[in-house]
Amino acid sequence: QVQLVESGGGLVQPGGSLSLSCIISGSIFSINTMGWYRQAAGKQRELVGVITSGGRTEYGDSVKGRFAIFRHNAAKNTVFLQLNSLKPEDTAVYYCNSEVVVTSGANGMDYWGRGTLVTVSS
Repeated sequence: QVQLVESGGGLVQPGGSLSLSCIISGSIFSINTMGWYRQAAGKQRELVGVITSGGRTEYGDSVKGRFAIFRHNAAKNTVFLQLNSLKPEDTAVYYCNSEVVVTSGANGMDYWGRGTLVTVSS
């Protein structure tokens, strides 16, 4: 069993910053990718950012230059999302996602956290 637990959501004013974290635990052989997605009310879930085991990052167009994803230097099962220059349209539930290999030779499988709400409002 693999669990993803997010933390760090909350209310922030436009132009402000926030940091989210996600800890991945459980039966893990290796982690292929760790990332963040978000879903605003009435909209589809969209990519925020993803980081591979090799350190390559990819971001959604709407957050490029404002958000940054990075891994903990020592704890390779922890991923962070730094949200800067926040806009009201960044308001959404942010979900942690990871492709995890649970045993040697197995294919990676997608796992999701329960999400954390980020509200950008004055």
